[in-house]
Amino acid sequence: MEMTPRERVLAAMRREELDRPPVAVFTQSATIGQMKALNIFWPEAHSNAKMMCDLGAGQAKILGFEAVRSSFCLTAEAERLGCAVDPGKQDRTPMLKKHPFKFDPMGGEYDEPNLMSPEEFIQGGRPAVVIEATKLMKEKYGKEYAVIAGNTGPFTLAGHLVSTENLVFGIMMDPDKVKQWINAVNPIVKTYCQALSDAGADIIQMSEPSASTDLLDPKTFTEYSGNYVKSSLAATEGSDTVLHICGDTSMILNYMIDTGVTGLSIEEKVDSVKAVKTVNRRAALVGNVGVVKPLLQGTPEDCEAAGRRVAEAGFNVVSPGCGLSALIPDDNLRALVRGVKGQ
Repeated sequence: MEMTPRERVLAAMRREELDRPPVAVFTQSATIGQMKALNIFWPEAHSNAKMMCDLGAGQAKILGFEAVRSSFCLTAEAERLGCAVDPGKQDRTPMLKKHPFKFDPMGGEYDEPNLMSPEEFIQGGRPAVVIEATKLMKEKYGKEYAVIAGNTGPFTLAGHLVSTENLVFGIMMDPDKVKQWINAVNPIVKTYCQALSDAGADIIQMSEPSASTDLLDPKTFTEYSGNYVKSSLAATEGSDTVLHICGDTSMILNYMIDTGVTGLSIEEKVDSVKAVKTVNRRAALVGNVGVVKPLLQGTPEDCEAAGRRVAEAGFNVVSPGCGLSALIPDDNLRALVRGVKGQ
């Protein structure tokens, strides 16, 4: 009997042997093509649960991917906690404009992390919209498709509040202050993860881009990110969990596995064959198709070949290696799907 897309994705999370891997967008999935097809557009869809639900299902209903996903950016949590946010445009996700808290390792000046309670956090702002969109998505699409809910990792969120540059500099100058901030946000992250699971998400996909090896020394990953991911994301009950980190994560794959998450989402900067060998089925591997090359700048033939490459390497889920640019052509995304499904 033919598997449903939902069954295939969830079986892939369990690292089961399949005739082919599923193909799904685990990170930001919306594009201009989907917006036009559905008549649902950014920035309005960032703050409207019904719009978010239906646009987040566009990857499946319009393009043939095998999952649906709520939320389109990494600013919802930061905005709820006081960051000024530019809402973005039709072709651009929201961006942080100002960090609301002082964190100055050079001058030794720091604000205390007096944040709202985790319970208050999930009751309002855009996090509440994402939770509601996830509920709607589960009701409307959950029988056929796995529901993915996206959120922001603890080290990244702390950096949003005090400036990532200052936070990274603080690891050298005043590590206790850095940990004070990560410890302050992590209960909020944990509660949000569980709220998304309770809303019906089959998979929580956390993006922790600031823990990239471009910013954080691999030797300090566990101390400043991994341990917190373990106690927030990986501790979520009722959902599979996927940790996404940008860049070349070759040096931290084992540390990412040590967090206890179900799966790892990684970019094309990591050699696909080496990644499969390193991970050795200890976690589900997701991703590895480049979002710039081939998806944004390549041809459909390039994208189809990339899908086959990642599938043949042994990834559990073939997916774009990072969030989609809204400008990626529909034809390239359909070609990626075709390269994996063979249809």
